[in-house]
Amino acid sequence: MRHRPPPHAAHTTEVCSRLAAAALARGLTVGCAESLTSGRVAAALGAAPDAASWFRGGIVAYAREVKHGLLRVPAGPVVCAEAARMMADSAAALLGADITVAVTGVGGPSEQDGRPVGTVWFAIAGAGRTTVEERHFDGDPARVVEATVARAVELLTARVVDPAR
Repeated sequence: MRHRPPPHAAHTTEVCSRLAAAALARGLTVGCAESLTSGRVAAALGAAPDAASWFRGGIVAYAREVKHGLLRVPAGPVVCAEAARMMADSAAALLGADITVAVTGVGGPSEQDGRPVGTVWFAIAGAGRTTVEERHFDGDPARVVEATVARAVELLTARVVDPAR
């Protein structure tokens, strides 16, 4: 029996195709660092057209200690703007990528670092600056992860298309 992909999955595939075309056209390399998505952002990027030409890779830092050690996230909460910012900046340096996206958040089923389920911080590093965004997604853990992956590739694509953005 065939299953239809969830709506976010089709959207993510489409956005990743646009990202691939833009990265190739601009000669940019892309990477990611992720936590609650457990490698799903990297999987989406790696499945995009010609990924071997522009996708440098991803770092899955699920454990708090990995975020603090490998990605240089300061001691303290890991669901916050500073954690996302350091994850993106560190991934760019470690992967040698021009532009990176990082995600850290609370998928559920319970809160973390005093933040409610569905809280997600995104960071985009590249073109000499790092920007952060906080979002709140409704639903069970699977829906939060799916929405997070979709938003991560949207933000990444926007920066690759227009690095000044």
